[in-house]
Amino acid sequence: MSPSPLSAVSGIGVEIHHLSKSFSGQAVLLDIQLEIAAGGIFVLFGPSGSGKSVLLRHIIGLESPDAGEIRLDGEPATDASVRARHRLAMVFQSGGLLNSLTVSENVGLYLAEHRLQSPSEIARIVREKLALVELPPETDDKYPSELSGGMRKRVAIARALVIDPELVLFDEPTSELDPLVSRTIGREILDLNRRTCATTIIVTHDRDLAFGIADRMAFIAGGRILVQGTPDELRASDDPLLKRFLAADFKTD
Repeated sequence: MSPSPLSAVSGIGVEIHHLSKSFSGQAVLLDIQLEIAAGGIFVLFGPSGSGKSVLLRHIIGLESPDAGEIRLDGEPATDASVRARHRLAMVFQSGGLLNSLTVSENVGLYLAEHRLQSPSEIARIVREKLALVELPPETDDKYPSELSGGMRKRVAIARALVIDPELVLFDEPTSELDPLVSRTIGREILDLNRRTCATTIIVTHDRDLAFGIADRMAFIAGGRILVQGTPDELRASDDPLLKRFLAADFKTD
């Protein structure tokens, strides 16, 4: 099935300057500095507990830093008017689908609650986004509990796409999926990025995903960015923690 065409949107750049965060006196992020180009795929990867998901929550605005700042297209993200001008979407690790709603109701929930479109237009947009992630019409009336893990991930991605976001954040998009389904989700994220031009930021501990789709990437451990660059530059890095992680010899508990 060929997905419906999607009008390209402009991605936005993200800058993170000297960002730090602690919880109950425990440092979780330490002097994070990153510059993420508009329109590309940036992957933040590292072991569990390294702070990558906390950083993602700062970018989307669910957490506030103790120090430092985040800028969206050069403007401070803490400014409510700046966030209001940009369309940001996040695909949570759990998917965040409501079990009491059908697939189509889950995907169109934001548009329906905010009355942004007529019911017929919402139905059209929902079907378009579900087609983009290659879910056929017969899935529209199913409930999340009736879907496989990979299909639930696709529904969560479709829900993020309904606002035609300029920035899409993915938190561990391949967690709890088998390797074959993980590769499929990775290809779909790559294809969607190329088709929509939205800036894509992914946090993951999945090395195959990270190196398979990233334009640029950063390795984080212990709340610090240790190495950043292109996939080839990270493969060639002499950083001992990165080398251990790539050799699958890094404790993740």
